[in-house]
Amino acid sequence: MSETVKDSAPQGTKGRRGPVKNRGLPLLLALLLLAGCAPQPAQSEGYAPKEEDRLVVYTAHKEEVYWPIVKEFEERTGIWVEVVPGGTNELLERIRRESGSPAADVMFGGGVESLTAYGDCFAPYRCTQAEELQPRFRDPEDRWTPFSALPVVLVYNTRLMRPGQEPDWDDLLSPALRGRIAFADPSVSGSSFTALETLMLAEGEMEEDALLRTFAENLDGQQLGGSGEVLRAVADGTALVGVTLEETALKSVAAGDNIALVYPKSGTSCVPDAGALILGAPHEENAKRFLDFTVSHEVQQLLTEKFCRRSVRGDVESSLVPLEDIQLLHYDVEKTSESRDAVLMTWAFYLGGEKEP
Repeated sequence: MSETVKDSAPQGTKGRRGPVKNRGLPLLLALLLLAGCAPQPAQSEGYAPKEEDRLVVYTAHKEEVYWPIVKEFEERTGIWVEVVPGGTNELLERIRRESGSPAADVMFGGGVESLTAYGDCFAPYRCTQAEELQPRFRDPEDRWTPFSALPVVLVYNTRLMRPGQEPDWDDLLSPALRGRIAFADPSVSGSSFTALETLMLAEGEMEEDALLRTFAENLDGQQLGGSGEVLRAVADGTALVGVTLEETALKSVAAGDNIALVYPKSGTSCVPDAGALILGAPHEENAKRFLDFTVSHEVQQLLTEKFCRRSVRGDVESSLVPLEDIQLLHYDVEKTSESRDAVLMTWAFYLGGEKEP
């Protein structure tokens, strides 16, 4: 295999083909640092990888997450990766449109209830280290490979809310917070859909339609484009309270923003995001190798050390609050995926939108 390293831009273009070297976690950490501060190299001219050396990945992850993982995978395998980023639902709809003649091999990222809802677009695959994964995060039918575990949390502005005012789910339905809640559009953000379902679980005694209507009214017609906007709105005081994932909240706290996070006392969910093998993938074996790599011990250790994410493996140490110390609700992935379209249609109606789920 050639020792020449070919560089490329990370988004929507072909990746770098590197030599097969096992440099382990130190290289992953170095790539992580470089991804955050170095300009991305342009695609080298005059080089076209063989078809068997290609892989196309659709990803809902942020660049800071997927970039070092993709580059290390290329370095170890010599496989040339093309990355196409986008929103979870946007990419899933694209995969469905392309069914029969898929353009991609892997969907990397997205809540598992969203992947399950598009299950007919994916092929079952049991990763090589499946026995090392925590059973609660695995799919019994291996339709997807879990990547990280993501508790839903509430965040609040520490300058505008006093100690002892930490919010819980029922506060999101209170008129006192009308127009002061930061929440991302669940028809765009998979994590926001998980959060909406978690709210319905926590407020289970309230009829679903009434709950969606009350919460939509309390947003006062405002929903944001993604989790980053949720954190910014709470940090600058535009909103008092926000709904997001633990990972995003922890990063904001570490950055010194005026934010604190809460694991709701009434309970929350911890649903994994995942990767999945696209049915009819043109580079199926490379896709399987990539899915195996995402749950390797080195990558999973990197999640906890640098990404503020929880590993889905049982043999990776973490400094995060143990899940046993968090009140967890029973989140039924199958049931949630079956009702997904209906929930999104109802939500769009109450928000006054006309988006299709």
